Amino acid sequence: MNLFNPTQKATFLQRPNRFTLICRLQGKKVKVYLPNPGRMWELLLPGTTVYLEKSTNHDNKMPYTCVAVEREGHPVIVHTLRRNDLAQVLLEKDLIPGLEGARIVKKEARHNRSRFDFLLDRRGQEVFLEVKSCTLFGKRIAMFPDAVTARGKRHLEELAKLPDEGKQGAVLFLVGWPTAEYFLPDYHTDLDFSKAFWEARGRVEIYPVAVGFNGDLSLRPQARLLEVPWDLIQREGQDRGSYLVSLKLAKRAKIAIGKLGRVKFPKGYYLYVGSARKDLNRRIERHRRIRKTKFWHIDYLRERTDFQAAIPIRTGDDLECQLAQAVNGIAAWNIPGFGCSDCSCESHLFGVKEDPLRSPEFISRLLYFRMDRLLP
Repeated sequence: MNLFNPTQKATFLQRPNRFTLICRLQGKKVKVYLPNPGRMWELLLPGTTVYLEKSTNHDNKMPYTCVAVEREGHPVIVHTLRRNDLAQVLLEKDLIPGLEGARIVKKEARHNRSRFDFLLDRRGQEVFLEVKSCTLFGKRIAMFPDAVTARGKRHLEELAKLPDEGKQGAVLFLVGWPTAEYFLPDYHTDLDFSKAFWEARGRVEIYPVAVGFNGDLSLRPQARLLEVPWDLIQREGQDRGSYLVSLKLAKRAKIAIGKLGRVKFPKGYYLYVGSARKDLNRRIERHRRIRKTKFWHIDYLRERTDFQAAIPIRTGDDLECQLAQAVNGIAAWNIPGFGCSDCSCESHLFGVKEDPLRSPEFISRLLYFRMDRLLP
């Protein structure tokens, strides 16, 4: 079973905006439409192989559509508009454990203020099913979402009300990583969605299903239900933990940094490692702002830099120094004594020449601290 027209392989170069990629196809640079607004830092790394389908809905400026991205030899479907086609195939072939025998009554079914992807009939019971695409995973854990989704949170809340009306709500997470074993809401990225996910347990049926595709993008004839480790969600999904702040310094500068005095900073990107035992979101928002009372070393540097990203790592474990050591392992330089007055680390500020979010080495470390370290 193949949901796509014939595709060509190309090499990903860059992503100028959410819906556009620049790729190299047959030796030429082409502009490609990406039907997926997710961040996909972990997939879209320079040099990655992408699968392109001839576009039918776009002009000559974007003659191709990216439908899949290759990771470790596995094509991962990123065309979110095809997720319901895939879900329909899985339902009709009874490949979703727990939804065997469910019959599709209606697509795009409205109920109260929401519209869900499917209305099913399961042995006389109405089941409203919402479908989500999951493209974020480490070695054994998959997470959703990879960007804040107020719509996804609202869907969970609406589905959780259905049992009071004698109906049932369900969510199908299509995980594009066939070797995944566990599924978690991405509390690092969207704590509100994670809380809604936790509160929906027992009222909404959760179906995280791992699916795989062959090299020609044909669907493999099996799907596997992933385990949801609820204890990890309760323990880790709190507003606390460690974080990384990425800043860009456009040209070298000498900056007065509190008691450190005037410090020379080479041009480049800077990764600052910090932690907050509570109110992690508030701490990160403080780092985003330029105007504030200066207290930490980072406050002085922030005035002279462009803010790139803030990356929380929510956990009850004290990971700040471990995280600093991991980032130091890929840094081109560090600023001695910066941000580490209360520990024995050499520094908590590290410099790199290129955007770390385009670095496979940085991304692999990020995946470890956010996911892979959670399991033996």
